[in-house]
Amino acid sequence: QLQLVESGGGLVQPGGSLRLSCAASGFKLDFYAIGWFRQAPGKEREGVSCVSSSGGRTDYADSVKGRFTISRDNAKNTVYLQMNSLKPEDTGVYYCAHAFGYASCTPRLFGSWGQGTQVTVSS
Repeated sequence: QLQLVESGGGLVQPGGSLRLSCAASGFKLDFYAIGWFRQAPGKEREGVSCVSSSGGRTDYADSVKGRFTISRDNAKNTVYLQMNSLKPEDTGVYYCAHAFGYASCTPRLFGSWGQGTQVTVSS
């Protein structure tokens, strides 16, 4: 059964850091693009960052450029999202999902969504 599991969320003060993990089970991540998405209360799910299957292409939302870094470790079957200089507006549930082939970091193009991990940035 193809499954993605997110972890690493929590409560952090503004300016702090978190590293999210997206672990795959039931399939190998090697052939898939992986995306991180988030959803804040009352808002639509949005793309945060995506990485192609080879890792050669990465995309970031303008709001997180220079602060977040996506990476993948295919040997561990895991994709990470390092989040630095966190802001209150980064608060939300963060999800990872996969796509076979990568066109853009758009939620509707991805599937096999995990359950999400809550990130709260607050003092």
